Amino acid sequence: MTALAPVQAESPRGNKSTRPGGAPTAERKTRRRSKIKRGLEPWLYLAPAFIVLIALLGYPIFQLINVSLYDYRQAQVSGKAPLRFTGLENYQKLFADPQFWTVLGNTVLFAGACVVLTLLVGSTLAVLATRLRPWVRSTLFIVSLGAWATPAVTGSAVWLFLFDPTLGLVNKTLVSAGLTQFAGHSWTYDKWSGFGLVASEVVWCSFPFVLVTVYAGIQAIPTEVIEAARIDGATMPRIARSIMLPMLRPIVIVVTIQSIIWNFKIFSQIYIMTNGGGIAGQNLVLNVYGYQQAFAASLYGLGSALGVIMTALLMVITFVYLRILKRTGEAL
Repeated sequence: MTALAPVQAESPRGNKSTRPGGAPTAERKTRRRSKIKRGLEPWLYLAPAFIVLIALLGYPIFQLINVSLYDYRQAQVSGKAPLRFTGLENYQKLFADPQFWTVLGNTVLFAGACVVLTLLVGSTLAVLATRLRPWVRSTLFIVSLGAWATPAVTGSAVWLFLFDPTLGLVNKTLVSAGLTQFAGHSWTYDKWSGFGLVASEVVWCSFPFVLVTVYAGIQAIPTEVIEAARIDGATMPRIARSIMLPMLRPIVIVVTIQSIIWNFKIFSQIYIMTNGGGIAGQNLVLNVYGYQQAFAASLYGLGSALGVIMTALLMVITFVYLRILKRTGEAL
């Protein structure tokens, strides 16, 4: 008898080839394409914004870095002399100049003081606004927004008039109160009183941003939480410190970074109120120092190098601040 050949059982999937890992090859390719598409989709939505940023921000920064690598003066601008590539020579000159380090120290101290005072004044008034009557709160916001809307040049001129040595209201008021040593007192003669005068004007025109932003954040806090704390006997300072501040940290992060950037870039107030940087440049900050080098001395390469250093410094400060918050577990 002839032996029958064994019949192979037909696979339930037919003749399609499968891999030991699971899904068929065609299905796996489809999943891969879908995954890639999902990964690219957010970038496609962000592409127009990136294009605008590159056009408005990337190209100017590239040009700033490019100019900082050349000996670029008035002769080169007018075409009377050829450009000479100097590499990092402008940066070496700055780092070897003692005045640069003095100006950098002035900028850090001045900007730091302005940031702290702006946040303190704005946040305090925001908490206070939650306990005021509606008409009083509205008056506070209108007056504050008026200060915020005032141009820096106008605000500086008004502040100078208020603190004028002979005609200023502040000196007259102090003399009338018996402080005769303020008769004819110049607030911009001394280095630190000059910085204090400018800082008061900067805080005056900057705190409304913090006030409005923090107040909006406070209004978003559930009232049940605050009422429960009051029932438990918590005072308002304790509520602000233990309840409001932790819930407002994302907003505080935003206003802090904004204040750091704004105050590091202060120019108009220092230039106008100290007449270009004070006596012998005692009130110079990086922005005014860069202006003097680039436009007063026509050292455009050196001024561009200062601009690059300022940009890098702000980016580093912002990055370090965000990293510290991330390590402490704050949501960004």
